[in-house]
Amino acid sequence: QVQLVESGGGLVQAGGSLRLSCAASGRTFSGYAMGWFRQAPGKEREFVAAISRTIPYYAASMKGRFTISTDNAKNTAYLQMNSLKPEDTAVYYCAAGPKGAAGPNAAAYDYWGQGTQVTVSS
Repeated sequence: QVQLVESGGGLVQAGGSLRLSCAASGRTFSGYAMGWFRQAPGKEREFVAAISRTIPYYAASMKGRFTISTDNAKNTAYLQMNSLKPEDTAVYYCAAGPKGAAGPNAAAYDYWGQGTQVTVSS
């Protein structure tokens, strides 16, 4: 079992930045692919970014603005979000899965956090 706890969400103005954290516990963090997804009200869950074996993957609309990273010593994954837009408003979830899971398929991830709210005002 892996437990994931997100933090770092909040209210920010358009053009601002936030860094989300995902603290993992329960198993060796480095053995998993980590992903970030988001879900806005009335919309389906959407892939944001993932990382496996230090290789990052991004959704096209986030590439260049968002950066995913991990700190294995701290068992923590991060999502640095810059140049935020109102359409980035959503609940952001981190997920962990087998290394082959890295990518946009949410069903490939085994563990999920509870989510953290990000609100971008115009």
